[in-house]
Amino acid sequence: MDAPLWTERYAPDLEDLPQDEVRDYLQKAVDEPINLVLHGPPGAGKTAAVRALARAAHDDPDNDLVEINVADFFGMTKKEVSNDPRFSSFIDSKRRRNSSKADLINHVLKESASYPPVSGTYKTVVLDNAEAIREDFQQALRRVMERHHEATQFVITTRQPTKLIPPIKSRCFPVSVSAPSPDEIAAVLKDVVEAEGVEYDESGLEYVAGYANGDLRKAILSAQTTAEAEGEVTMQAAYEVLGEVGVSAEIQEMLDAAEAGEFSDARGILDDLLIDEGFDGEEVLSEILDVAHSGRYSGDELAELTVLAGEVDVDLAEGSSDRVHIAHLLAELGA
Repeated sequence: MDAPLWTERYAPDLEDLPQDEVRDYLQKAVDEPINLVLHGPPGAGKTAAVRALARAAHDDPDNDLVEINVADFFGMTKKEVSNDPRFSSFIDSKRRRNSSKADLINHVLKESASYPPVSGTYKTVVLDNAEAIREDFQQALRRVMERHHEATQFVITTRQPTKLIPPIKSRCFPVSVSAPSPDEIAAVLKDVVEAEGVEYDESGLEYVAGYANGDLRKAILSAQTTAEAEGEVTMQAAYEVLGEVGVSAEIQEMLDAAEAGEFSDARGILDDLLIDEGFDGEEVLSEILDVAHSGRYSGDELAELTVLAGEVDVDLAEGSSDRVHIAHLLAELGA
């Protein structure tokens, strides 16, 4: 998808969030900053809600909002953490040489929280997909939260709040972000396609909303895909486009890279699927199995992949990091 993503172009402000209670809680957090835990299913709009909060709370949100995707962060190697442009300014050459990966991650967390706000009296640090944080790192995070609470608001997003240790949960106000209903998704889609000047009908919006199954990001990207392919978002157009949408070519390329030992390339394609294309881990796993059973593997190879996919499916169902567990499957293919 070469055009600017509609999910970015029409990122919601606080008043645009479809969930009434979430809107009210986050507005209160603007008026009186507190630490928050936003919990809910994938695609419910947790990250978009936090960004809306930051735009309402900060005069310079580009600098006073620090986002760390935990699943990405903790899945990196020491070299990747050191070289990532988001974190490299925190890490000098001596620390890069002499520190373990755990030390580097703790250092980045501390530095992210300790920098003074560019405008106003505080900044917001977001830890996205926090169910992936190991308990020892959560203990380190708790100490960082205690030390820098006066100038830093911490917002944690997660699909599984039970993975958080009690000392962190006790320092944060919980906000449940439920998956938007099909009617709420259709209302958002209507605003977007009208702003884009795209022809549509109500049944087309309803079809896309149902296709997304509660995932607002997926719905918006699906509407954009339909509009770019057919020039409209009608029932017929959506059915024809979304019924044909597939990622088998990307899956094949990802598996080729994994089997060749080119793990960085394979993980890059995985990130494209999870982040840019809006798939969740279960959808990517399903596509991998479809490709596997279409003739790519047979015999013992197919049996081994099926067993491994079953283990990954259990991990995904327990609310762990999609990226980490699919990446584990790719690493096993490379091995």
